[in-house]
Amino acid sequence: MRELDLPDLDDLARGAALLGSGGGGDPYIGTLLARAAITRHGPVRVVTVEELPPDALVVPVSMLGAPTVGVEKLPSGKEVHAALRALERVLGRAATHLVAIEIGGGNSMVPVAAAAETGLPLLDADAMGRAFPEAQMVLPTLSGISTTPMTVADDKGNTAVIDAVSNHWAERIARAICGEAGCSVYTADTVLTAAQARDTLVLGTLTLAQRAGAAIRLARAGHADPVRAVTDLLGGAVLAAGKVVDVSRATTGGFARGEAVVHGPDGTLVLSFQNEHLVARLADRVVATTPDLICVVDTETGEPVTTEALRYGFRVTVLGLPCDPRWTSPEGLALVGPPAFGYDCGYRPLPS
Repeated sequence: MRELDLPDLDDLARGAALLGSGGGGDPYIGTLLARAAITRHGPVRVVTVEELPPDALVVPVSMLGAPTVGVEKLPSGKEVHAALRALERVLGRAATHLVAIEIGGGNSMVPVAAAAETGLPLLDADAMGRAFPEAQMVLPTLSGISTTPMTVADDKGNTAVIDAVSNHWAERIARAICGEAGCSVYTADTVLTAAQARDTLVLGTLTLAQRAGAAIRLARAGHADPVRAVTDLLGGAVLAAGKVVDVSRATTGGFARGEAVVHGPDGTLVLSFQNEHLVARLADRVVATTPDLICVVDTETGEPVTTEALRYGFRVTVLGLPCDPRWTSPEGLALVGPPAFGYDCGYRPLPS
């Protein structure tokens, strides 16, 4: 066990924003929530999967909705607590541990805040190894684990319980509720036993995010290349670098969808996103796709840039980082490959 305290939050949020592939929510807002909770209640206990007791009940908590809305519709911090307590009432049992559903900027910090508020330990893991936009797009789905019962809480004090016939239907119902509630809600779902957590989660991702965030910070402080620091730590490849010359973005169906165009010396790179970056085309040639991570960072500082924060004129470097290998199985690609989002291309492995 280790403790996560105030000095750790900035590195964690920075690294999680990087691993979120452009999505997962705003890291700054998530950090504010976590900082306020830790200031009130003290540091968070972070445990490994090996430290889970056999009878553990592990609950992922997260924000669901459009990141473009999340930066304007700020949470009070009570929403995720309401979702968790509603799920515990349905289960007839209290959660013993919390975990992140995804390692994305805001959604890595929401469980930190919830763990501080509740006093529950936080598992060093997540259910994706990156961020994806839909509730069924988690590795537990590949093992037949149900998203439901799922509870949803909004900023107005409403809570809903979803009991769906499939994980895809859980997403559809939750997204409809999300739209009616203003495109930003908080959820508790995909309940796991200790054995299921060990077998289906991506382990150690909180620590990895913290290391990645620290690598960027230290490289910058030492006048080294923060982009190189990222690829040295995480592998992957630089896909392109240049200036953002166009961003087309709209909030539709509870998602932030659009394209960003980066013009550089190697040509024009077009990024297609649905909350997260999903396909990258360089000179009309597909160079990277989901489920690998397509990440945008400020070329000079190495700071991750989320899809909702991309603006004309930004000087950025686009990275391709490898995903958890379970996502490139036939079942994984059926769930989160490009066709799952309506793109007319197949999975494209990263350039070596």
